[in-house]
Amino acid sequence: MCLKWFKELGNQENKMKVTVDTNFLISSTQWDYSVAHKLLKKLILSDAEIFTTQNILDETGEVLERDFEYSKDEAKNIIGKILLFAKLIEPKQKVDIVKDDPDDNKVIECAIESSSDYILTYDRHLLKLKEYKGIKILKPEEILKMF
Repeated sequence: MCLKWFKELGNQENKMKVTVDTNFLISSTQWDYSVAHKLLKKLILSDAEIFTTQNILDETGEVLERDFEYSKDEAKNIIGKILLFAKLIEPKQKVDIVKDDPDDNKVIECAIESSSDYILTYDRHLLKLKEYKGIKILKPEEILKMF
């Protein structure tokens, strides 16, 4: 049974694909013992594909500078580390799904472009959707239970 799990883990077709948003990136990189940080480690170790966009990273940098008082260079360094595990993609399709906060549409667009299985977020506007075109929208706590 254990061998079957390892075999599936190594199968490219069975890799979990996730899109991460700004608040997941902030939580996973700024608090070592957060659920998001624990989940990020598990995703990396399981060889999951983690996707983001330049717009999401730009927003993450802005939050790091504004709310955590990092300098531009320090925020840039953190973004560089995020790019060690996250794949940067450029969505081709625009959507207008999140009516309460249209800026959140960039996360949906990333998930569509990357064919993600999940969107990992703490954003209430995204979580309210629960799912979009087969892409489940979950808090890190919910997906951590899968590991």
